[in-house]
Amino acid sequence: MRSILIISLLGCFFAAYEAKIFSKCELARKLKAEGMDGFHGYSLANWVCMAEHESNFNTRAFNGKNDNGSSDYGIFQINSKWWCKNNSSPSANACNTMCSRFLDDNISDDIACAKRVVKDPNGMSAWVAWVRHCRNKDLSRYLASCNL
Repeated sequence: MRSILIISLLGCFFAAYEAKIFSKCELARKLKAEGMDGFHGYSLANWVCMAEHESNFNTRAFNGKNDNGSSDYGIFQINSKWWCKNNSSPSANACNTMCSRFLDDNISDDIACAKRVVKDPNGMSAWVAWVRHCRNKDLSRYLASCNL
């Protein structure tokens, strides 16, 4: 009986730490609700495309392998050199947030930081994946079946 209880508790613990993987339409609805459609001149499809190519819609995506020693966090792969603090490398911390906050399933803080990033002179070009896969492309497929 004790073993079953321990196994059940461990199962709940690990389930709580699984990543949230958004669908395209689920993310589009969340972004739209948070005012991202047209934010700073970028369509909702641009944001969805960027998130797909940066993290495959995974809220816990982490890349600690950047050439400059920085790391990228969360669904938008927010970079520690400029936007958040990770306690292991210097940061401008322009979003005034700990990077670890971008690794949970609540993406409201990720969205707030993405809004700050896009206000920078580089706009969405701050995201390499957006430049490579989304900029100047037909993005209609990203929202085609979403009924927004």
